Amino acid sequence: MTTLNENQTVKALKGKDKIKILFVCLGNICRSPAAEGVMKAVVEENNDSARFEIDSAGTGNYHIGDLPDRRMRVHAQRRGYNLTHRCRQVTPSDFEDFDIIVAMDESNRRNLQRIAPTIEDEKKIIMMADFADIATRYDHIPDPYYEGAEGFELVLDLLESACQNLYTSLK
Repeated sequence: MTTLNENQTVKALKGKDKIKILFVCLGNICRSPAAEGVMKAVVEENNDSARFEIDSAGTGNYHIGDLPDRRMRVHAQRRGYNLTHRCRQVTPSDFEDFDIIVAMDESNRRNLQRIAPTIEDEKKIIMMADFADIATRYDHIPDPYYEGAEGFELVLDLLESACQNLYTSLK
């Protein structure tokens, strides 16, 4: 696991005027749109929205055009996050458009590596769990899709921690 201070991709962007972040999971209906919503809230809280472009996508094409999973929207809304993103699939051009591409788990990291047009583009891929400093038994952000309410709450807890730490690393 990479520590916060070791991530060279993030270090290279520290202090940059404009930073574009893409969060990625499998279907773009639970983890990545929640990460998008949490990160947008973090940058808004810090009056830094103009500096960031934040989006999410999935490596699969299962839910293109759909809103995030209703259960994730409900749990996120309880914490003040309004998830209105429409699901989309990652494209090779995302590697040109975004500075950082944040994978939720190892499977999605491997899928992103296959999609990346170049070796240099692969260096943009980072792991979300590398920034979480709670529930450290997780080396990934678990998929809550087949879980109950606790799964969605755990994912939001992990994402709140990880997004805050990612933002702090980019300040």
